[in-house]
Amino acid sequence: MTAVLDTPVAVRRTAMDLLARREHGRVELTRKLRQRGATPELIEPALDRLTEEGLLSESRYLESFISYRARSGYGPARIREELNQRGLQRADVDQALKSCGFNWQEKLEETWRRKFDGQLPLDARERAQQGRFLSYRGYPLDMIGRLLSGRSGDD
Repeated sequence: MTAVLDTPVAVRRTAMDLLARREHGRVELTRKLRQRGATPELIEPALDRLTEEGLLSESRYLESFISYRARSGYGPARIREELNQRGLQRADVDQALKSCGFNWQEKLEETWRRKFDGQLPLDARERAQQGRFLSYRGYPLDMIGRLLSGRSGDD
């Protein structure tokens, strides 16, 4: 049975329950509260208060999301696009990606080794297959090209 979100207390409690499970961005949390029946007049003040109290933080959300997706083998372009689709500002996303501390070349090589057992492509078809996979994962084409040509970090 779902709770009726028709009071500030109910909206706050539901928002805190969602935040207890994992970090959320403001846009994402607003969407989830609206889906549960809360009105914008109740959502905005509740989220403002949670932000003031430090319980809702865009920077923490960015850090958590980037870390999770990078550990899952996704590159900066894919992560950037996913965060933009979640309503975060491009400048904030770019700054978070720069300051996250990940070596994207290492992440690329790790993802490639996991998927292709570290086997360089033998022909154009294999090279295209590996390149498409890594590009879909969000890694820059120049990094992919260096990796698949066997000169990943030796430049």
